[in-house]
Amino acid sequence: MNGFYAELKKAVKTSECTLYAETCLEGERAGQKRLLFSLEDRETDARVFCERIGRTPKLIICGAGHVSMPVIRMGRMLGFRVTVIDDRPKFADDARRSGADRVLCEPFADALSRIEGDRDSWFVIVTRGHRFDTLCLDAILKKPSAYVGMMGSRRRVALVKEQLAGQGVSRGKLEQVHTPIGLQIGAQTPEEIAVSILAEIIQAKNSRNGQEEDAGADVCTGMYPEEILACIFGQGTGGTEKAGQKKVLATIISRKGSAPRGVGTKMLVFEDGSTVDTIGGGCIESEIIQKALLMMRTGDSDFQICTVNLTADAAEEEGMVCGGVVEVMLERI
Repeated sequence: MNGFYAELKKAVKTSECTLYAETCLEGERAGQKRLLFSLEDRETDARVFCERIGRTPKLIICGAGHVSMPVIRMGRMLGFRVTVIDDRPKFADDARRSGADRVLCEPFADALSRIEGDRDSWFVIVTRGHRFDTLCLDAILKKPSAYVGMMGSRRRVALVKEQLAGQGVSRGKLEQVHTPIGLQIGAQTPEEIAVSILAEIIQAKNSRNGQEEDAGADVCTGMYPEEILACIFGQGTGGTEKAGQKKVLATIISRKGSAPRGVGTKMLVFEDGSTVDTIGGGCIESEIIQKALLMMRTGDSDFQICTVNLTADAAEEEGMVCGGVVEVMLERI
């Protein structure tokens, strides 16, 4: 099984095409995994769990003004790898202090030329003037992206769009830009504006995932977080000191009702009871951790599927607002 994860880790870094992971759930091949580069290669003769591999989402912020600072902090909290571009050293330093993973202190055109973009790239344009907005938007619309949002008054936004349309940019592409940026919640302060921007990004992300699940029927959008992959290979924070420990990877493969986390959500459980990431907390997670620990201690199986039925009454007893039935796949790593 570790051969699959080694292949996955390499492919996530190098492959430009969409990747899928397939796990056989029943029969003699239960627990066997394959990395797919096309859905046409899916197994059809057995029940399988198939997920599109999402890369760590990247938030690219053009401009490091006062609104950008809370956007950086909130983006990091939500799991984005944050890149900030600004050609002013003082503002670039502010972005670093706010926790940006990467700061490019150079002209916008130069920095954007080195950012390829992909379906997991989320672009936020909050520059200091319409000239820079135009430059950034023109460059970004030539790249693949998950989301493009631009801050500005209606007049400023209209001016940028007209200018780019006059330069031959498709009006269809221009209409897909989220302007004015953010959900309309009456935001006024930089922090409130940041909330509206990230809320719109969350809405777009979850809507896209739902559409993919509906379109693929049995294909969900999953993710192998970098921290989980690092721990599987004994690298990164917490990975080195736990390198010798047994591990079980828990993945939600189906849910009914109002379970807290979506299909494809993952959690890594170590034999000392510690975990990386979460599948929702509460009694669902506690039960899965106990099953994973038992699996490691007995060594009876390397793969199993567990069903946790959290009725409304049980959820209320545990003080949870969520209920439902969750099916979780457990794999010894």
